[in-house]
Amino acid sequence: MIFLNRKRIALVSVHGDPAIEVGKEEAGGQNVYVRYVGEALSKQGWEVDMFTRRVSPEQPAVVQHTSHCRTIRLIAGPQEFIPRDEIFEFLPEFVQAFLDFQHQLESPYLLIHSNYWLSSWVGMELSKKLSIPQAHTYHSLGAVKYKSISTIPLIAKTRLAVEKTCLETVNRVVATSPQERDHMRSLVSAHGNIDIIPCGTRIDHFGTVTQAAARQLLGIAPEEKVVLYVGRFDPRKGIETLARAVNECQARTTEHVRLIIGGGSRPGHSDGDERDRIESIVAELGLESITQFPGRLSQEDLPTYYAAADVCVVPSHYEPFGLVTIEAMACGTPVVGSDVGGLQFTVAPEQTGLLAPPKDVAAFAAAIDRVLLNPEWRNALGIAARTRVETTFSWDGVAAQLGQLYEILLEEASEAAPQGQPAKRLAQASA
Repeated sequence: MIFLNRKRIALVSVHGDPAIEVGKEEAGGQNVYVRYVGEALSKQGWEVDMFTRRVSPEQPAVVQHTSHCRTIRLIAGPQEFIPRDEIFEFLPEFVQAFLDFQHQLESPYLLIHSNYWLSSWVGMELSKKLSIPQAHTYHSLGAVKYKSISTIPLIAKTRLAVEKTCLETVNRVVATSPQERDHMRSLVSAHGNIDIIPCGTRIDHFGTVTQAAARQLLGIAPEEKVVLYVGRFDPRKGIETLARAVNECQARTTEHVRLIIGGGSRPGHSDGDERDRIESIVAELGLESITQFPGRLSQEDLPTYYAAADVCVVPSHYEPFGLVTIEAMACGTPVVGSDVGGLQFTVAPEQTGLLAPPKDVAAFAAAIDRVLLNPEWRNALGIAARTRVETTFSWDGVAAQLGQLYEILLEEASEAAPQGQPAKRLAQASA
């Protein structure tokens, strides 16, 4: 389909590079969200530029994903990896680099969709300077995160203030689940405009491999009971709970259980300490012989691992959405997840999987047992899981909802602007 008069929009993801390989440093659900939302929007008629921070001189400044979607890497601070909690001081440079880049374009950006609190600050500055509307997706809330960790970072006060200002200021905040919206209202502010639009997944990519074929590729016997975790090594991800739960399951069954803990970056990076801790717990429990640590799993690897598993476990202390959940479900693999946040939205208990209280080893063990010891029910859960993803969580469907929201915001901006300034921008972009 050929689209004329494409409207140019900017997706801002300061620390989450949409073009980087998922699973590397600071590369997870947010990167996936921005990348595939951007690509899907471009296929639906938008001109999409995705802005992130350049972390190495060797990185290309521009990565073209589709003919109308690209990643733009801006220089803001040193061209090296900087942990997200240390990036705030470089945000004014990011704003100026964005403005310098737009100055080179034939048509301006009409709307900004920012992602994560760092990007919300950038977006609010640009929205004021350019007089264009802003949508924002949090991806995680400081007010929730800081309740689950023992050491509060120095940036916490700034983050909480920015998140509150964002909710009360931007044109529209996009919550990815009803639970995330409720947290915004109860913990951040009673003011501001919120729409619920979920995250998505590639239903043409996940679910293309049968369990038998996947197990043959990975060297897993048909009779093994496979429990899978996919994600970062981070204390808040609850991997310790999973390891201890599998230990309980193994102690009371004659079935051969295999635990696969997939994910993580290279040794020595920010998640290395947590991986070392988890490996020591696995050794302490005597699970070394049944546990695999395959490392970072690429997008090409993931469908095979999800399909090979009997159950995918998401034991996070908190998840605003949980992309792993719907990826596994798209592969027909039921999920046992924590009864928190967006997992309460993505997992339909007793229909596509089960939920258990976070950090509750006994409850997770019981839920995992129920799935592993009832193969017919497990298969029924998997079929229902795939159906739920197809009907609710495709990227094309998510992008269509976002596109409708953008059109509303552009229309509102055009009607509200003094002297028709945004209307003039729309006319310029359509010329």
